[in-house]
Amino acid sequence: MNRLFGRGKPKEPPPSITDCIVGVFSNFLKHGIYVDSRADSAEKKIARLDAELKKYKDQMVKMRDGPAKNAIKAKALRVLKQRKMYEAQVDNLRQQAFNMEQANYATQTLKDTQATVVAMKEGVKQMQKEFKNINIDQIEDIQDDLADMLEQADEVQEAMGRSYGMPEIDDDELAAELEALGDDLALDEDTSYLDDAIKAPSAPDKEPGTSSIKNKVII
Repeated sequence: MNRLFGRGKPKEPPPSITDCIVGVFSNFLKHGIYVDSRADSAEKKIARLDAELKKYKDQMVKMRDGPAKNAIKAKALRVLKQRKMYEAQVDNLRQQAFNMEQANYATQTLKDTQATVVAMKEGVKQMQKEFKNINIDQIEDIQDDLADMLEQADEVQEAMGRSYGMPEIDDDELAAELEALGDDLALDEDTSYLDDAIKAPSAPDKEPGTSSIKNKVII
């Protein structure tokens, strides 16, 4: 049957939203460049008209009133009207370009948002896949084993630090001895014995008999 009637062409999949966004963005970009170029061209024409208008104004300043001056004035008014027309065109084209830039920005934002959503969905799938490989009960068992091992390590350290041959002393006796030791330390802190040392005469700084020898020499 396929050989007799042929096989129908497979239907092409409809364009995705990404394709639509890219297409619209591309068209906006091309049209925006075209509008900007038209605005630039109009501004160049305005610059030429400004130069021509300045020439007419300079001529009018040097001329006397009369038909010749009126003719120059008519030319200047015509140039001024053209200038106003091009200025309006430039304003319109710049506004169009601005509107398309805003549309481009909104389109790109939608495209970025769509890509972000796709990435988030893929991330959730990966997290779910990895989470299936995690056993909560196994983790809790590991934590319990770790706690037991740490407790055993503490017991080992305590056993290694055990002291031997220490006499058994009553806690009350130790407390009484500690209080007595405090009284002894308080007595040792008495510094009254230093007063006698301060009151004692200072040691001589000259050899004995030196002053009498000096008096004899003076006489």
